[in-house]
Amino acid sequence: MVAGRPEVSFSLQSLAGIIFTLTCFLPSSLPAGRSGESALVDTVTSRQGDTALLRCYLLDGLSKGAWLNRSSIMFTGDDKWSADPRVSVVTGGGNKHEYSLQIQKVDVSDEGRYTCIVQNNLNPQSNHIFLSVKVPPRIYDVSSDVTVNEGGNVSLFCMASGRPEPTISWRHITPLAMKYQSGEELNISGITKDQAGEYECIAQNDASAPNTKSLRVTVNYPPSIHEIKFTGVGVARSALLRCEALGVPTPAFEWYRGTKRLTRGQGIDIQTLRSRSVLSMTNMTQDRYGNYTCVAVNMLGRASASIPLLPPSTASYGDASRVGVAMTAWLLPLALPYLLLAC
Repeated sequence: MVAGRPEVSFSLQSLAGIIFTLTCFLPSSLPAGRSGESALVDTVTSRQGDTALLRCYLLDGLSKGAWLNRSSIMFTGDDKWSADPRVSVVTGGGNKHEYSLQIQKVDVSDEGRYTCIVQNNLNPQSNHIFLSVKVPPRIYDVSSDVTVNEGGNVSLFCMASGRPEPTISWRHITPLAMKYQSGEELNISGITKDQAGEYECIAQNDASAPNTKSLRVTVNYPPSIHEIKFTGVGVARSALLRCEALGVPTPAFEWYRGTKRLTRGQGIDIQTLRSRSVLSMTNMTQDRYGNYTCVAVNMLGRASASIPLLPPSTASYGDASRVGVAMTAWLLPLALPYLLLAC
């Protein structure tokens, strides 16, 4: 007998026994309730792209191990049968004799049941491990920016993928951070200008941090003038009138003295910046005093507000309400005879 021959013979017999056992444990030939096979004992959860480790331990240093997946043999002992470069066996000595399966860059296609078979001189033992693969949420389609007239209806959508299937919620990005109902669609009926702004779609599951994407909702509404002011000055000096209006699209401004529209030239200048228009006049003359009207116009409508430009002895720089008081005082002497007759 050649020295070392018994070990070779034992190794070949062990290999043959493992292959026979693996063949019996493959799903295609596995009768239900076969003796020697344990029930599912563990679940390993891994995230897509991470490395999964399916742990298995041999009984002793003489035992042989093997791994198989749902349909094929992956390893027998140190021999690799799988052509997948991502898989390997992690071995270790000591009391536990580790024989674990490592899968790098885990993907959804790797999910399923794996079996570790431990072969010794007695009956083979099998350990089943189910690999569950989670996928972080990813928003792959979302509504484009939307423009709608005030009072109209808006429908937004947001589509996301992931494992488990992500939940989708909506948030209006304002100081109050108003939240809306969950779901792939967000429907707003009778939208108001206060509901304009940026909206955020949030997709989340327990695989990783939420994935978010935002879009802008623009609400068109007709202009409204919320402030008009003036500076009252004397003859041969300068006058300044300011008008501010809100509206979407941003309104255009027009200025009138009485019924005459004013344009630049002959000591008159008009400057407009976004929601504000400023009318300035140099070298004031008596014929330039009177009633001035600011008109704000966009595609949805127009708004106007008037203010009398009076000499400084009658009114000072202030808002429209203060001008109204001054105008009342100026008209009071004229109206007094009629008031007395009425009495």
